[in-house]
Amino acid sequence: MAFTLPDLPYKYNALEDQGMSMETLTLHHDRHHKAYVDTLNKLVEGTEWAGKSLEEIVKGNYQAGAVAQNGIFNNASQHWNHTQFWNWMKPRKSDELGMVKMPGALEDRIKADLGSLEEFYTAFYAAGTGQFGSGWCWLVVDTDGKLKVTKTENGVNPLCFGQTALLGCDVWEHAYYVDFQNVRPKYLANFIENLVDWENVAERLAAA
Repeated sequence: MAFTLPDLPYKYNALEDQGMSMETLTLHHDRHHKAYVDTLNKLVEGTEWAGKSLEEIVKGNYQAGAVAQNGIFNNASQHWNHTQFWNWMKPRKSDELGMVKMPGALEDRIKADLGSLEEFYTAFYAAGTGQFGSGWCWLVVDTDGKLKVTKTENGVNPLCFGQTALLGCDVWEHAYYVDFQNVRPKYLANFIENLVDWENVAERLAAA
């Protein structure tokens, strides 16, 4: 069965008051994400990966230490990454903008493993701004069961390392250039403060 582009879980203009424009979401979802899906379907057709799950394809094609991953991996991983990314954001009313309180279990776990909420925010922000070139920054449950903030290049994601992704932010330029030009730090700060659906993050932690 061919992979399909998932619908956004909200309207294209739903995040405009939160710093992500309809133009950005349209370009990002309808062009970039769609291109990953379409290319992946073409690349896996007639191969051993046809009929495999997205997770199986990502894990099976990742090559540790490789300077560049193969085309099947790149498109599969970016399809997986973006499918998660849309659900890590949530529309809010204009009078609800700014940092919101996390669900208690998530906040407690972050404090236990990362020191404090401020230390987590600082580490996540630093991972995203410090990723050279295209990539992602993450909050994960590591293989030892502890929370960890990481960053990855291009489409590489936590699946490759046996980790569970609780939150990820796309720091490819196509994610922010329309709204923030080349100012990635401003985009990341806005993502953390105004866009993250912390309930979704908490649900992933509970299921991990």
